[in-house]
Amino acid sequence: MLADTVPIYPLYALLFVSTGLSDVEVSALFAIWSAVAVVAEVPFGAFADRFSRKWSVVGAGVCQAAGYALWTVLPGFTGFAVGFVLWGVGGAMSSGAVEALLHDGLAAVGAAPHFGRVLGRVTAVGLLAQIPAALLATALFSAGGFVLAAWVSVATCLGAALVATRLPETPRPEPTGYLAVLRSGLAETVRVPDVRLAVPVVAVLAAVDAFEEYFPLVAADWRVPVALVPLATLAIPLVGAAGAALGGTRLPLGVLLGGSAVVLGVAGVVAHPAGLALVAVFYGVYRLVWVSAEARLQERITGDARATVTSVAGLGSEVLAFAVYGAWVFGGVVAVAVVVLAVSLVLSGWSRSRPEPDEAVVSPP
Repeated sequence: MLADTVPIYPLYALLFVSTGLSDVEVSALFAIWSAVAVVAEVPFGAFADRFSRKWSVVGAGVCQAAGYALWTVLPGFTGFAVGFVLWGVGGAMSSGAVEALLHDGLAAVGAAPHFGRVLGRVTAVGLLAQIPAALLATALFSAGGFVLAAWVSVATCLGAALVATRLPETPRPEPTGYLAVLRSGLAETVRVPDVRLAVPVVAVLAAVDAFEEYFPLVAADWRVPVALVPLATLAIPLVGAAGAALGGTRLPLGVLLGGSAVVLGVAGVVAHPAGLALVAVFYGVYRLVWVSAEARLQERITGDARATVTSVAGLGSEVLAFAVYGAWVFGGVVAVAVVVLAVSLVLSGWSRSRPEPDEAVVSPP
């Protein structure tokens, strides 16, 4: 979530293009990012369960800062690729650890049934933070280009890591060995029917978020000047925050996501700056759906290896993100909309195959 709230975030895809990289090379960088996460996701989830979820989050901020610094001092495909390796490791360190910290903290005070609503609000705050970050990005780019935006992002990540050292961490049962924790999380993912069904659904939904990386390129392709891209895309996280805050709905998630895919496809066909408003509508609905599905997954995890199980879903999302990258290269926004429509069909099938959620864990309609 920190990645979305630094000044370089709405600019980095444009940074890559400004150095002469093609769309294929940019997608290759995203693929490297995902490949690292595929390798690191579950091992670091088990690390968080075995040792410390809080310090995993701290380490994530440090790795991300190092990645941005490398982009600045070594611009070019190689420097960008190594930076993405560091960012991928950082993402793996925080993936699962954040949700586990939040869920167990709520459970410790008897508030676990409110996880979905709290996650939605936390997600909404993270998305809203993109707005001042985008405004800052515009000012920094005007004052010092990509370099200044990148160094301020490095400082932001290090500051966030420092703040994370103060996060409370709920005491857990006497720890076992690392491999035992890893086996426990994988066993729950495979053997518990509700978890086995929920993990791939959350993975598929999370993979759709890979499209977010292309929002600046979409704006630029639709004739928005580079300096105005952060401002032009402000509505997207704003509407996304509104959708996330409504997470936990009992409405048919597959239908909602399918409708948003149609809206996104229309925006792709129009290919006009005004179409960014339709992209924002799509993103708001998508965030609502993702938070609702994530809450249902966390409800079903009962073992101590919560971060590990969540990281399995993260691993799946990184693998499936390759479909989004490929869709972008193949057909841009319209092709991505087709992928999202396919995901909505998967989600509809899951909703029909599972019982109604417990009333206690769902926000009131």
